Parts: sequence; structure tokens; C-alpha cells
Amino acid sequence: MNARKPSFYVRDVPVYGDLILAPMDGFSDLPFRLICREYGSAMSYTEFTSCDAILRNARPALRQLDYHPAEKPQVVFQIFDSDEDRIVAAAQKIERLGPDIIDLNMGCSVSNVSGRGAGAGLLRDPQKVARIFSRLSKAVKVPVTAKIRLGWDSRSRNYLEIARILEDNGASLIAVHGRTKEQGYKGVADWDAIAEVKQAVHIPVIGNGDVKTVADIARIKAHTGCDGVMIGRAAIGNPWIFQRKDRHEVSVEDVITLLKRHLQAMLDYYGAYGLVLFRKHAVKYMHGLPHVAALRAQLVTCESVGEFLEAIDTFYERYKRGRLPDSAYIFAAEPEEEIEWSCDRAAIACA
Repeated sequence: MNARKPSFYVRDVPVYGDLILAPMDGFSDLPFRLICREYGSAMSYTEFTSCDAILRNARPALRQLDYHPAEKPQVVFQIFDSDEDRIVAAAQKIERLGPDIIDLNMGCSVSNVSGRGAGAGLLRDPQKVARIFSRLSKAVKVPVTAKIRLGWDSRSRNYLEIARILEDNGASLIAVHGRTKEQGYKGVADWDAIAEVKQAVHIPVIGNGDVKTVADIARIKAHTGCDGVMIGRAAIGNPWIFQRKDRHEVSVEDVITLLKRHLQAMLDYYGAYGLVLFRKHAVKYMHGLPHVAALRAQLVTCESVGEFLEAIDTFYERYKRGRLPDSAYIFAAEPEEEIEWSCDRAAIACA
């Protein structure tokens, strides 16, 4: 029993904390969620999962819905589709697996999802959203929620209409990414719009977008009044943000220790293929460490766990002895491209 007072409730589900790992396809799997929960993430959103794949009993899709007892009672299964009947049927089917909440993705911007009317594509048809949530809220016993964007493009920013429709038709929480589908991950997130949603509805609102530092967490909460803050790209390789600790405050030793622990969790869960899946996490753990160019290049091509760990250990030993190269290099990838590519691949696989 948690002795702390909940930060907010999703209908009758208590949420202890105001920072939440965002659902990110290819990233927010069980091993990473468990680490983020340990470091302070208050809810466990699964990767977004195709309703069609769920109804076909596709093993990769159903495995995305794995969770650990330590994640309850804030386990959120996130689903996506464009078809009303499939959404309701899939929600009824997965409810038997024991989620505490079911969330409908209405924010994915990649063409293979939104272009087919799913994800952010649903924002173009508010009456369809009303029908879906009216049916969903009656079809399952657990709370139903939504993650949205501000609209399809700058000419159709219908987030207030969508938010009111969601609340009126049984949604118990809205997570708002402060960009349109057209923006993708470019431009600046509109926190004013998130504040408008918070003022327009009585259910909890989670703010999402451009939260990269501890100071950003405080700023978005003060600016929007949101009940919680959802952190996505900035949490990859940096679960310390859920402890309200900026990355420069984390020692190299702590980074290496957690990197190895995360790798082992991936191997335990996925088997040998966990090494391949971990590479995209590894380069993010390396972000900001001194003189990592050669190491990064080595890690993304390692084909054995032994080779991977040897590279890490060699780097760390040289770091402790002050024997790293004189020329510094800090790796800075474009996370938007990685995540959109991953989302696109998943959409193709689940289609």
C-alpha cells in the first residue's frame, strides 16, 4: 500500500507522482518502463499497439502488452486504429489481460498511421471520436483515456473541441502533445494550448512536448497547470530526469552502471536479440559523455555481448585513468528521426 497521497486520479486509479514516461514505439518496452518506474515515472504506458494485430493474435503485438506486477495499478495499454469496431473489440479483448487503463493513441503523426485515419488522423473526424469514446467507456470496465495532438495542421487546431468531446463521452484523462500532426516533432510545443485544455475540462490533463530538463518540468507545470508531465525523447538514455536530476548531474560511473543493467534486462527479456534492440538506447546513454565517438561507433556494430561489454569496460577504465583522447566529441543525434522511423516500422509491421 502506497502511503503517499496521489497526485491525481484517473477515475478511480491513483497516480503517485507527476512525471510519466511517454509511450514511444520501439523504446517504452517492459525493461525500459521498469527502470523508469524505479526512477520515478508514475505510470506505465505500453508502446502503441495495433488493434488489428491484437485481434489477429499477432505475437509481437500481444508481447508489447507484457507488464510486471510492480507497474500496477498504473498500467496503461495504448492502442491505435482507425476502425471503430476494431478499437472496441480490441479493448474488450485486452481488458482480460489486466490493464488498469486503456488509452487510444490520437497523436501519432507518421504517414503510415495518421494517413490511414488512425493516430492523429482521428482528429480530423470529431464525431467519430465521440462515437468511439461513447462506445469504449461502456464496453470496458477500466478507465479509457486519450493522447492527442493540437490538430491535423495549423488550419485545424481543434484540440478544445476534441478535449470536450472526450470528456463528454467518458474519457478519464487527456494527454496533450503541444504540436499538430503537420509539425511532427519540429517547431516549438504550444504550452498555451495545453493550458487551454486544462481550463476547458475537469478530468486530469497531462502536458507533453519540449520537456528536456528539470527546469522545463517546473515551467510547463506553472505555465499550463497540468496534473502531470509526460516525458518522451528526453528520457531515452536519461531515466534520471524522473528523479528530477539533469544529465550533467549524473556521474559517468552511474551512467555505465545503469547502461549495463539495462542491457542485461534486455537480454533477460528478449534473449540474444536484446543486444541489437539495446543499441539505440546505448547511444543515448553515451550522449554527453566525453570522447565517445569511437565507442559509439563500436557499440552500434557489436555482435556479441562480450564484445559490447569489453568496449564499455575499456572506455570506463581509460576514463578513470585519464587516458581518453585529447580531442573531445559529444554525440548529439536527432531523436525525432529515430522515433519517427521506429513508429513507421511498427505501423508497417502491424498493418
